[in-house]
Amino acid sequence: MDQTVSSAGGRDRLAEITLDTKSLGRANANAEHEREVAIFDILDGNTFRVEDVDDGPYKLHLSIVDDRLQMNVAAASSEQNFEHAIALTPLKRIMKDYFMVCESYYEAVKTAPPARIQAIDVSRRGLHDEGSVLLRDKLLPKIIVDDDTARRLFTLVCSLHWKG
Repeated sequence: MDQTVSSAGGRDRLAEITLDTKSLGRANANAEHEREVAIFDILDGNTFRVEDVDDGPYKLHLSIVDDRLQMNVAAASSEQNFEHAIALTPLKRIMKDYFMVCESYYEAVKTAPPARIQAIDVSRRGLHDEGSVLLRDKLLPKIIVDDDTARRLFTLVCSLHWKG
């Protein structure tokens, strides 16, 4: 079964996102919440364009296949499909560090003083930004996204890669 959310809007954008549930790791409540928020925020406003294909809005299906992020993009209004895969190897160090900082953050929220929580959150955001820039660069030149979409897509990639 796939997790699907849809939206309406302009041409260079995602109108639907589907995640391969077989690719999803064991997520805790925090990770599931972040995944749901990322999907909602992407569909609420995003820029997503496939180079040399002017047939948006698009449907995106994300999965992990052989340690690669598999992106299946379909034009919402036609039969045209596009596949793009990127190796996860360049993202693995950032994702590993990001997962560790997220766990520390979720633990700190329970008992730590606000200054400690804020310090961990700064690290978490920095790693997230670094991951989203690297992801956006790996998508180029085939897929063009804005900064906010790249950040939220990085969240989704992490949720697919997370093995709990």
